[in-house]
Formats: sequence, structure tokens, C-alpha cells
Amino acid sequence: MARYDRAITVFSPDGHLFQVEYALEAVRKGNAAVGVRGTDTVVLAVEKKSTPKLQDTRSARKIVSLDNHVALACAGLKADARVLINKARIECQSHRLTLEDPVTVEYITRYIAGLQQKYTQSGGVRPFGLSTLIVGFDPYTRIPSLYQTDPSGTFSAWKANATGRNSNSIREFLEKNYKETSGQETVKLAIRALLEVVESGGKNIEVGLMTREEGTLRQLEEAEIDAIVAEIEAEKAAAEAAKKGPSKET
Repeated sequence: MARYDRAITVFSPDGHLFQVEYALEAVRKGNAAVGVRGTDTVVLAVEKKSTPKLQDTRSARKIVSLDNHVALACAGLKADARVLINKARIECQSHRLTLEDPVTVEYITRYIAGLQQKYTQSGGVRPFGLSTLIVGFDPYTRIPSLYQTDPSGTFSAWKANATGRNSNSIREFLEKNYKETSGQETVKLAIRALLEVVESGGKNIEVGLMTREEGTLRQLEEAEIDAIVAEIEAEKAAAEAAKKGPSKET
């Protein structure tokens, strides 16, 4: 194995590109990120580490806008994310300048995935150590979209998905609890999913959402997130109390 992980362009005899697999491992060790697509809302929720008291939290955002109608969250190496985000933003502006039309969510997802794939096939470079969740509304049909890309350059469309730390358990939760929602219920589902792996509640969660009416990314304030977390915990406590009630009567 040691001979085959020294160069990105060398396959192992059993068909593996070890540098790509190492990049996927970097994603698994990154912060958890969740994306949920509703009927009129798309939501990104990201686990964030507690910031030092003197740090400006605005400089540590993990949910960013690529264009007015497209947003991205990522899991993995933040420095790699910054480079990829800047390239994607330039492509969005170049598309507007050249074609006088905004990009579709699928177009910019294909661009990002293509860029990630390019860095798995060239000598002297290494793969991007991050996976992305891309959300937005199609500028022509106003239909919400959610896509995921990974370090290999693969991309796919989802109704709800997670990446990063403990993404499998979050995905299982979403598979069990996902249903077509709208508005605040979509936000609650994303936060509930993230709370499966984030123990400290709202202060370590970053949430961004887009609605069909507004069409641009809005970051929720910490107080808003705390209120939703408290509402979720109250609903959970009420559900547990309802379960215990019938057993006492019998």
C-alpha cells in the first residue's frame, strides 16, 4: 500500500486512489453539516466549534453565499474551502458577465465537482480535503435544490443529506424523519438532525436558510437558534411524557 499512496495519479492494484480516500477521511473528521430541501425553503446547518472570546465570529463562518441565490456549506479543511469558494464565486460572476444570466444551482455544482475531480487527476497537486453541500433556488423555475460534492469530484442531488463528522447517524435520522416540509418546519428538521451529534445546543450551531420569497441567504442569529432548540427540546419532552403516560395507567 505504501508505494501507491505517494502520488495522486497512481492506482493501487485493487483500483484505489489512496490520496482521494485520505481526503475523504479528512472530511469525516471535519465539522458536521446538514442540508434540507423543503417545498419553499432550503436550509444549511453546520456544527461550529466554540470561538475564543475575543474572536470576531463573522470571520469564522462555515455557511457562505456563492451568488445571490446560491449558498454553500462544507466539511473538511477550511483553508481548502476558501480557495474553492473563491473560484466558485468568480465563476458565478463570470457567468453573469458573459451570458447576462445568473448560474443555476446545478451549473455551479458541476463546476465545483469538476474542479475537485481535476485535482485528483493531475500530478503535483492533492485533492481538496472537503465535501460541500450546495443549496439555492433555480433563477428561472424558482425550484429549490440541494446538491452534495465530495473530494473525488462526484456530485448528486438530495432531498436531505449530511456530511462530515458522524454523517452516517445524521443521515439515518433524516431517512427516518424526512418529509416534505415548508418554512420553519424545514429549519427545525435540519437543527433536530444536527442535534443528534451536537450536545451543547444552539451556541455551537450555525444555520443559514433561503426562502422562495426572499431568494437570498439569511444567517440565523444565536438567539433565534436557541429559541428553536428550546422548542425542539420541549416537543421531545412532551413526546416522552406521552409515551410514559399510557404505561402508568396500565
